[in-house]
Amino acid sequence: MTSTELKTNFHQLIDEINNDDLLHQFYELMNAAKNRTDGLLWDNLSVQEKQELIQTVNESYQDENLVSHHEVILKNNKWL
Repeated sequence: MTSTELKTNFHQLIDEINNDDLLHQFYELMNAAKNRTDGLLWDNLSVQEKQELIQTVNESYQDENLVSHHEVILKNNKWL
């Protein structure tokens, strides 16, 4: 779907919505997405924080570091 088609479909979708609350939510979502600056959080991290995050991501791919869903539920059941 082209950009022009997406815009046309989005305008049509908005025109069909009669719920003011839903329209307001769409507006806030789209406005926030439009004003978002990609990478802003990453750019504010220190070199050490970036290295720790990269290491964490790499470790998350190792099976021995995974915790089953059942284990997590049992461990956190008192807060659920």
